[in-house]
Amino acid sequence: MAPSGWRKPLAAFTCLLAPALAQAADALPPAELFFRHPAVVDAKLSPSGRRLALTATGGGERVALFVVDLEDRGRPTRAATYVDADIREFEWISDRRLVLSVVDLHAGSGEDYRVGPGLYAVNADGSDHVQLVERRGRAQLAADGGRSRSLPPNHLLLHTPAAGAAPEAAQVIVGELRVAPASGLEGVRPLWLDTLTGRTRRLDTGDAPAKVHQWWFSGTGEPLAARVVDGGRESLFLRRPGERGWQRLAEAPLGRLPFFPVHVDDAGQLYVSHVQGPDKERVVARYDAQAGRPASRPLVSTPGFDFTGRLLAAQPGGRVQGVRVETDAEATVWLDPRMQRLQEKADARLPGRVNRIVGCRRCDGDDGVMLVRSWSDRHPGQFVVHRLQTDQWVVVADVQPGVDPDAMARVQFHRVRSRDGRDLPVWLTLPKDSRPGEPRPAVVLVHGGPWVRGGHWQWSAMQQFLASRGYVVVAPEFRGSEGYGLAHYRAGWKQWGQAMQDDVADALLWARREGLTDDRACIVGGSYGGYSTLMGLVRHPELYRCGAAWVAVTDLLLLVQGEWWVDDDISYAGRRYRLPELVGDAEADRAMLLDNSPVEQAGRIRAPVLLAFGADDRRVPLSHGTRLREAMQRQGREPEWVVYDGEAHAWRLPATRVDFARRLEHFLAAHLGSPR
Repeated sequence: MAPSGWRKPLAAFTCLLAPALAQAADALPPAELFFRHPAVVDAKLSPSGRRLALTATGGGERVALFVVDLEDRGRPTRAATYVDADIREFEWISDRRLVLSVVDLHAGSGEDYRVGPGLYAVNADGSDHVQLVERRGRAQLAADGGRSRSLPPNHLLLHTPAAGAAPEAAQVIVGELRVAPASGLEGVRPLWLDTLTGRTRRLDTGDAPAKVHQWWFSGTGEPLAARVVDGGRESLFLRRPGERGWQRLAEAPLGRLPFFPVHVDDAGQLYVSHVQGPDKERVVARYDAQAGRPASRPLVSTPGFDFTGRLLAAQPGGRVQGVRVETDAEATVWLDPRMQRLQEKADARLPGRVNRIVGCRRCDGDDGVMLVRSWSDRHPGQFVVHRLQTDQWVVVADVQPGVDPDAMARVQFHRVRSRDGRDLPVWLTLPKDSRPGEPRPAVVLVHGGPWVRGGHWQWSAMQQFLASRGYVVVAPEFRGSEGYGLAHYRAGWKQWGQAMQDDVADALLWARREGLTDDRACIVGGSYGGYSTLMGLVRHPELYRCGAAWVAVTDLLLLVQGEWWVDDDISYAGRRYRLPELVGDAEADRAMLLDNSPVEQAGRIRAPVLLAFGADDRRVPLSHGTRLREAMQRQGREPEWVVYDGEAHAWRLPATRVDFARRLEHFLAAHLGSPR
């Protein structure tokens, strides 16, 4: 077949993407360039590799599902689209059928508390469109001609079996969530769901224990591992394929399991992550059933980092072919020699980038087709199709058309020392035109969570936006951040506003000693990062000229104990068992919590403050913002203030994100002066 036989539909799809934003050559890139929705969300090969499915705007306002026949010359088929929702996630069930969920990107994120994602199925040509799970609080969204045979909204997709594993290749496994009003989630019951008829049938779980919150399945859909949560304790169970009995592997208080499942194959071999070494870094090993513990020799170890990634198989339940890990950047190592050669070929073709092979079909032969998602710190990403037989590489689509990688900033990863000698990872984003010996003003960007990894070697809208305005962006992975060993994570327990805050200050002081930044700095962040912003102004007022905090925790007592008249989404188990350990106990640690609550320390905040909140936020309710604002007003300090209607904790509307970015830009310029 001539190369143009499959190049044409891909080119036809590319031309459907939203046009780039126009800008003058000497103008700063507009905020819209950074904070709009991506033009392409995801792309996946069908099980045979003949078809490619993409979620993209396709020149319209809504994210739709397109299917390209790689063996045909026709234009892409719009398989599914909705007038009031956007496709969020999708999976191939077979070479002909897909399952998908939706979200309304034209509504603020507060809608997520009222409307669930639902579940739908459709054929690649757009036929047999069925609504499988209702959207909570929303009428049927199926496109014209679609059918609704839907389950209640307390069902979610758990597992898509390997191609051909389910009868008629049209069945998936969903979980029925069982929720108790007082204590929250009581368990998840798995069911087979026929995506053509909408009918369910019982899935045989053998003699499984009660209160299973998480399941792991074989490629054929047989449950082989389970995590049980009962009160303040959790347990792991395993069973052999074909057997009814389950074996308890471990039991511990919430958050303290000695190991955790990563992958289970069709033979019942379990792979788990666990900690080892002086810094208690997380590694991956086979589970030794005879010894009753992880094998002593790890399969995957990433010194200086926890294992973050996944084990790779050709299909669900398949043998492990490789491992994808993230250290300072993502990398993939294949155990399969052929796949390793293809990885090396992709890396040579697309140098200086992370090149993730997201699908490779028929790759044990010469007619294989491979899909690569490629990105860097300056490039938002591309999807690239490679045909092994013709050795051709075709860019299917850019994730963010219009972003010029050459105009973006470089991202660096450093390790520095905190004041007490702890290893402190720091991400640094330097403006494109920065030069040695010419320090710039700094924006200290504190990540949320706080129990997550904040930084990644990839294009990030906020970091790139701030760097485009001439600021050096300093983003510390303070103690309490995950991804850098259990010791680093646990060192942040009950250290809100204390050692965690010192780490943030130490990252800025290091950048100053290195001559990267001058004495002008502002601190900014959202959620926990907003809390840290406020406490930075309390604890280290000499370092910062201003602070911008959005969706910020301001009242630690309100966080850890709640109040009946303030509606939040913190679970019963989280508030009873986890927050007292991670943040502090409302009674035993009351004095410490008050000393480190911005609302109680408002009189010590003397620098200018920008506060922004979502009116519908239940993770950090608006009460956190209004209480701090009123406390500052009593001190004669009026913060800049904005509340976004319809938004919750994650601001979804581009208009919201762009408006806040512009406010932040003006705020920083007013208090830091010209960066150049």
